[in-house]
Amino acid sequence: MTAALLWLALIAAVTGGLWVLSRRPPHVTVTREVPGSGFEGGGLPLTVTVTVRSRRPLRVTLSDPTPRGVVPGHELTAAALHLGQTTQTFTTTLRLNRRGHFGWPGLDLAWADPLGLFWQQTTLPATTAVTVYPGTHGLLLPDLLRPLLSEGTLSRQLGLDDPLSLRSAREYVTGDAPGRIHWRLSARRGELVVREPERTAASSLTVFVDASAGGSTFVDSAARLAASLLREGQTLGLPVAAAAAGQVTPAGRAADALHAALHLLARLEPDPAPPRLPVTRAGGNLIILTARPSADLTTQALHARATASRVSIVALPEGFYLEPGEQARRQWAGLPDAVRDLERRAAVLAESGILVYVLRGNQSVLTLAG
Repeated sequence: MTAALLWLALIAAVTGGLWVLSRRPPHVTVTREVPGSGFEGGGLPLTVTVTVRSRRPLRVTLSDPTPRGVVPGHELTAAALHLGQTTQTFTTTLRLNRRGHFGWPGLDLAWADPLGLFWQQTTLPATTAVTVYPGTHGLLLPDLLRPLLSEGTLSRQLGLDDPLSLRSAREYVTGDAPGRIHWRLSARRGELVVREPERTAASSLTVFVDASAGGSTFVDSAARLAASLLREGQTLGLPVAAAAAGQVTPAGRAADALHAALHLLARLEPDPAPPRLPVTRAGGNLIILTARPSADLTTQALHARATASRVSIVALPEGFYLEPGEQARRQWAGLPDAVRDLERRAAVLAESGILVYVLRGNQSVLTLAG
C-alpha cells in the first residue's frame, strides 16, 4: 500500500511538473516575405522564417493558414520536440485564385510538455496583406480604344473627334470596312467613297464600373475588362484612371497610377448606391461598364460628353462575357428592358458622340473590334 502511494505521489509530481512546463509558451518570432500585390491567376513567391527559443523542452507545432483567395504550393506546417533556439525557413509559391484585398492573420502556435499531455495554443501576431489585381487579357484593338490608335494621320488637335465627323474622303478600295463608307457622299458622286479620319490624341482614359446592378459575377467580369483596357491605355502612353463607388484614382502615365487603378478594381464589390460618373478630363476618353444602364446613367453620360471627346457605354447584361479562348455558353434569358432601351437609343446617342456596345454571356470581348 505504501509503495502504491509513493508511486502515485511520484506520478502526480511528474504530471504536475509537466503541467507547469507547458504553462508558458516558447518565444517565437515570425517574418513573412511576399510581394504586396499580384494579378489574378498568377503567383507570388513566399518566404516564411520562424525562430523558436525556449529553455524548457517543449513539443511545438506551427501552421500558417493562408486567406481563401490565395493558396500556397504546399502547406506551411512544422512540428518538433524543441529545446534552445532554432530557426526554420519555408519557401513556396502562392497561387492567386481570385481578386481582392486579403488580410493574412498570424500563425497558429501550439505547444505542450515533452510527453504531449497538456497542450496550449495561441495565434502569433504576424499580419500581412496581399492585394490580388483583376486578371487581364489581350484586346484586338477594340473600337473602345481604336480612336487612340492609328486611323489616318496624327493631328495636333487635343482630344478625340465626334465618331461621326468627316475630315476627308477617298475612293473605296477593296478591303475597306463597310462601316466606313460615306453613303450620302457616295450617292452624290456616283461611286463608293469612304471616310478618311485623322488620328487624334486623347488626353486621358478613364474606365468607370457601375457596381449598382449585376451582382458579384458582373463585378468580377467588369473588373477584368476594366483592368485590360487600362493596361492597354497605359501601353499607348495615355494617363489612365479608374472610377467606381464614388472613388476616382489619380490619372497618370506612370506605373503608380495604373497600380492605384488596379488596387481600386481589386477591392471593388457590388454597391447598391446610384452610380455617379466622375468629372472627365477635357479631351478624355470615358468608358462606362454596366450591367443595367439606367436612364439616369445615360443622362450623366450625355453630360460627361460636354468635356469628354469620347464616351462609350458597354453593357454586360448577363454578368460576364467570353474572354479569349473561352467557349460560348448557352443563353436562357432575354435582354433586360434597360439594355433593350439602350440599344433602341444607340443611333441617337452615337450622334452625340456616345457609342453603345452590348456584350452577352455568349459573346467575346473581341467582338468589340467591330
